Amino acid sequence: MKLFFHIGRYFMLMSRVFQRPQKFRVYGRQIIFEIDAMGISSLPIVAIISVFMGGIIAIQTASNIDNPLIPRYTIGFTVRESIMLEFSPTVVCLILAGKIGSNIASEIGAMRITEQIDALEIMGINSAGYLIFPKIAAAILIFPVLIALSMFLGISGGYLMACLPSAAFSTYDYVFGIQAFFDPGKLYYSFTKVLVFAFIITSVSSYYGYHTSGGALEVGKSSTNAVVYSSILILLFSLILTYLFLIR
Repeated sequence: MKLFFHIGRYFMLMSRVFQRPQKFRVYGRQIIFEIDAMGISSLPIVAIISVFMGGIIAIQTASNIDNPLIPRYTIGFTVRESIMLEFSPTVVCLILAGKIGSNIASEIGAMRITEQIDALEIMGINSAGYLIFPKIAAAILIFPVLIALSMFLGISGGYLMACLPSAAFSTYDYVFGIQAFFDPGKLYYSFTKVLVFAFIITSVSSYYGYHTSGGALEVGKSSTNAVVYSSILILLFSLILTYLFLIR
């Protein structure tokens, strides 16, 4: 029953979030601020993780290809498919759920326990829309950019491993593998997942922050719940979308 309670309260909150705003200009400024807060600040961690993971996938794939009948361009193909289909859209979003989701939940939760949200309501402002909608809109706009960058850097990380003198594969084989059997439809699948995950991370984290009650300890619990349930929903919807897009 508690599950249905949270589901119902979540959708009631979302109905308030997407009500028509009184001043679009204010929302526009908030969206730009949130893009900087969520997207630009996440660039370093996304870049570092993507480069290293691309290199690791390339090395592991090369070390596990013992059969001489398997062409060496398989390494580039494997790196591209792994990065494009799962690592960048799913794993990076899980990392962003920990970084961005916890920040959103703690920020809104702190506003709740210090009665700032109540003050907005007294002034006649739709607090749910004012606080949450810009975060959702900013995430939907900036997450695809972060994931596209992650894909590029992940594949580039594998290329850097091919440039090493001790590499078991050549740059030519790697680049040929990246280009081989490319299906543009898989990009639609990847970025559809990213948009869904962006909405999940921001809306679920905002939900737990908005309904925080108590003191500072409850803010920490809300932040933890936001990360945990966002991660679970990301994995669940990743499975659902993979089945819908890739299983024919």
